[in-house]
Amino acid sequence: MFVTFFHELRQAGLPISLKEYLMLLEGLDADLAGRSLEGFYFLSRVSLIKDERHLDRFDQVFGKVFKGIATLPDAIDAAIPDEWLRRVAELHLSEEDKRRIEQLGGWEKIMEELRKRLAEQKERHTGGNKWIGTGGTSPFGAYGYNPAGVRIGQKKSRHHRAIKVWDKREFKDLDESVELGTRNIKVALRRLRSFARQGSASELDLAGTIRGTAEKGYLDIHMVPERHNAVKVLMFFDVGGSMDWHVKCAEELFSAARTEFKHLEYFYFHNCLYEYVWRDNVRRWSEHIATWDVLHTYPSDYKVIVIGDASMSPYEITHVGGGVEHMNEEPGALWLKRVTDTFEHCVWLNPIPEDSWGWTPSISMIRDIIANRMYPLTLEGLDRAMRELMR
Repeated sequence: MFVTFFHELRQAGLPISLKEYLMLLEGLDADLAGRSLEGFYFLSRVSLIKDERHLDRFDQVFGKVFKGIATLPDAIDAAIPDEWLRRVAELHLSEEDKRRIEQLGGWEKIMEELRKRLAEQKERHTGGNKWIGTGGTSPFGAYGYNPAGVRIGQKKSRHHRAIKVWDKREFKDLDESVELGTRNIKVALRRLRSFARQGSASELDLAGTIRGTAEKGYLDIHMVPERHNAVKVLMFFDVGGSMDWHVKCAEELFSAARTEFKHLEYFYFHNCLYEYVWRDNVRRWSEHIATWDVLHTYPSDYKVIVIGDASMSPYEITHVGGGVEHMNEEPGALWLKRVTDTFEHCVWLNPIPEDSWGWTPSISMIRDIIANRMYPLTLEGLDRAMRELMR
């Protein structure tokens, strides 16, 4: 059975050598496992696994060999209906939607028409296809449907088709105390390390103390500053809207980053970067921070990590006033370009699976703006992103 265990681990791609296997057998001969399955599990794990990233696969193989639990495949081999995949792209405009918008006269025409109807309409309206109201097919209002609407007076999205949202929205800050599931993220982030001794001398310099004592003939204690990760990180988190589906993984990344980086600054935005960001989602409308101030405050040696699904109307990237929540004076693409021009090392982490990016035009647009430095928010994607930042 032990030989089978060894071969199964190797077949699962775990880098286990014969020397490590013999070490496990020596531990069994010394009765270190205590003659229990649980004891054998911990003994084999500490003997055979040297990298935390391999713990999950080890557990799967152990369960298969000793408990009869089937190993989970690396990927689910199933035929996914095309319609399901297309739903990933519902947050932005399809080619058909774009054609229907153009039939309405395009972005400028829609916004001009909204101004006219705000001036003309004098009462509440329900149903219909013209006035600002509820439950109809007008491009303006709530709880209806239109592929190119301006959502007004509706608590949350239903069809994800609005090209602009007129109402304020409240988001929740990411919880930096979240620890569950952050271990593997921390391992990936550790690639982004450059240690230096900083601060006051508070740590014993053992080598210096020994050398000084030998030279002087009496105890000569030497102290040095603690070693810290000297890498400086600036993070931008997309919150609200479609990112509500990815809050857990964003919180885990945030929590891991707070632990790993002493020099960490973070800000929130919604969908695309514009002229301001914020630190507190509760007070985001009263205490926002000018993006220009951020670009001028932090030196260019900061490593920038943007976390967002990049799923939005293309107007939010390309048009003045295209922002879903406010009338932005400059297009989002310009602000993204300013960030990449200011900071040489910049990556975008996307929680949407990489093989689904092609369904979303806005993802491709942002990926082009940041010079293809977009990576999936997976352990493998994090590893690639950290390598990019250390170039």
